[in-house]
Amino acid sequence: MALELLFTCPRTLKKLRSGPLGEVVEGFCDWLLEHGFARYTVRKHLSNVSHLNEHLGARNGAGWHTLSAQAVNEFLREYPLQARNRGALEQHLSRVQFSVSRFMEYLRSSGLFEPATKTAIYQPLRNAYLQWMREHQHAAAGTIELRSHSISQFLQWLGPQATPQGCLELTAETVERFFLPYAQKMGRSARRSMQAALRTFLRFCLDQGYVQRPLERAVPTWRTYKLATVPRGLTDEQALKVLRGINRNSSVGRRDYAICQLLYTYGVRGGQVRALRYEDIDWAHNQILFRASKHGKDSLLPLTAQVGESLLEYLKRARPACQDLHVFLTCRAPYHALVSSNSLSAMVERYLRKADIQVSSKGAHAFRHGFATRMLQAGHSLKAIADVLGHRHLATTFIYTKVDFNSLEQVALHWPKEAPQ
Repeated sequence: MALELLFTCPRTLKKLRSGPLGEVVEGFCDWLLEHGFARYTVRKHLSNVSHLNEHLGARNGAGWHTLSAQAVNEFLREYPLQARNRGALEQHLSRVQFSVSRFMEYLRSSGLFEPATKTAIYQPLRNAYLQWMREHQHAAAGTIELRSHSISQFLQWLGPQATPQGCLELTAETVERFFLPYAQKMGRSARRSMQAALRTFLRFCLDQGYVQRPLERAVPTWRTYKLATVPRGLTDEQALKVLRGINRNSSVGRRDYAICQLLYTYGVRGGQVRALRYEDIDWAHNQILFRASKHGKDSLLPLTAQVGESLLEYLKRARPACQDLHVFLTCRAPYHALVSSNSLSAMVERYLRKADIQVSSKGAHAFRHGFATRMLQAGHSLKAIADVLGHRHLATTFIYTKVDFNSLEQVALHWPKEAPQ
């Protein structure tokens, strides 16, 4: 039994196995150990969950089949009023809530948790729109995710009107009243994403008969100019300073150093680093494959000695044992791939602050812009840069001509001198 591996006191074992949750505690213990949690952490989680067990026992007796979200919320609301702890109460409550969240995660995977059934009023309409995008627009999974995020904000803003019947009252003024304040406070990418979401949503509404006339042109066009900005990335000196500032004596440091080394050496996107798998590294032929993202091209590149050494140091000394075949995993259990782009960008931003480097782009793209600029200054053609960056169209790479100072000097006009009087 797993519990006997962690506890020796008969009274503790009896307490854990009694009460409404006693039948699933053993399974929860096995689940935590399988996911790589340390034994000390497992003991803490089980101890904290025992408070929930006592609460359920006092309310419902021994009968229990599935734990409901309502019962958990009731416990979290009432437990602070009766909690007794030697240390700081606020920290104790935070740890209990975290342990209960882990327990709920286990119960969900076992089909023993009953989630709250209340859904947002707009959810059926949003789901129908996304299904229409899949079937009629053949939208990719990434596009579906973006459209879902954007249109949810609009539907939340509509409130009770976010139903098929409510859409009959939509007007051009309603669309403008939402979009103009939104566009003023958001960046260029968010504005473009919302524009696309609103226009396809209004086409969907017309197709389904939820609106009586076309409204997609009611979405204002917020004028932006292609190639209007200048890419601002890390210089070679700044990038090396960031790498030198990473502590490679810890597991987190070894992982982060390997990630930053990939970003610096190849200029790939953060999503391509997160998607890197074991089979993408060809150690025998010293090659590394970065899968295409954003409708680009796969990039098969030489595996440099520095990158190979940083990867080996991470894989041998820092990467936790896990069935997941992604190269980079979380450093805390439960171990899994780095699924969020925000986590990687936050990691890069943290090391930029540590190195006291101020750049406009603070995520993984700071390395990407710096890499492209260095290639251009070294005399490489735009075609070569586009191939390495994975750009499908050369026009995407044209933005870097703005930092090609050697070529710009050749076309610069002399500043006219003031004529003597």
